[in-house]
Amino acid sequence: METSLFTGGTGSANNTGKAVASQNNATQDMFTKLLVAQIRNQDPLAPTDPSQFVNQLTQQAQTEAMQNLSTLTSANASVLQSMQVLALGAQVGSEVMVNTSTVQLDSGKVSGSIALSSNSSKTTLTLKDEFDKEYKLELGAKAAGNATFTIDPQKLGMPAGTYTMAVTTSSGEKPSVDIAGKLSSVRLSATGSMILNVANLGEVSPGAITGFNGKTS
Repeated sequence: METSLFTGGTGSANNTGKAVASQNNATQDMFTKLLVAQIRNQDPLAPTDPSQFVNQLTQQAQTEAMQNLSTLTSANASVLQSMQVLALGAQVGSEVMVNTSTVQLDSGKVSGSIALSSNSSKTTLTLKDEFDKEYKLELGAKAAGNATFTIDPQKLGMPAGTYTMAVTTSSGEKPSVDIAGKLSSVRLSATGSMILNVANLGEVSPGAITGFNGKTS
């Protein structure tokens, strides 16, 4: 799996580099032809100042250098993206923590956590289904820091579906929620962005990952 991803990314980088290089060569050829035509068609009785040709050649060299830098940057970006896909691809099968406001539930239990900056004497996780029906999970008193919890759909009488989540605390703090799920796949979209598929969450972006818990047996 990793090899095919890396090969595909490198091929993309090579294709991008070849396309930009071809365009650079065409621009260089056009510039050279214009310069030669200018020299040939100048007035013999009032020739152009040679310093002007030197300036034009200097400009051509600068333009070519900038185009080469652009080609190198594009190729490096493609290779870096392929390496990121490989790195995340190696984590397929691992449990990850994802910062999210929604969760997909069936009959199985789902673990999660919140990070509190201050103590809370009453902490509640509210889950709302697509019909705006609310289910409350009382987390009780929580000290400042990381607090874990488990959502048991059967115990709460929650049917399978997608739920939005929000946490309320006695301090008025509204912490975000991290949900645990197994990373099942990593792929590149048609636009080149990376998409991760995580159990209990569906498709998420790499930026939503807050932690890797390792692979479970």
